Amino acid sequence: QVQLVESGGGLVQPGGSLRLSCTASGSILGLNAMGWYRQAPGKQRELVVMSSGAGIMYADSVKGRFTISRDNATTVTLHMNSLKPEDTAVYYCNWRFAIDYWGQGTQVTVSS
Repeated sequence: QVQLVESGGGLVQPGGSLRLSCTASGSILGLNAMGWYRQAPGKQRELVVMSSGAGIMYADSVKGRFTISRDNATTVTLHMNSLKPEDTAVYYCNWRFAIDYWGQGTQVTVSS
């Protein structure tokens, strides 16, 4: 059993930056990939970034602005720069083993 806890969301002005962290507890043996999704009001959950042995894949909408990093064995961070109002969403971390685990979500609001 793996538990994921996210932190770092909040309110930021357009053009600003935020860092979201996701920390895992429990056994992480068999980890295949880790990443972030987001869901804006009235929209489907969408992939933001996924990191696996095959490389890192970013959504076109965040390329050049967002970066994923693995800080240690149990923490991954999403660095978000040049934020836009359309980045407003609940962000979820996702770790993939034989099954998927999800964090509880953290709200990011980009507004002036």
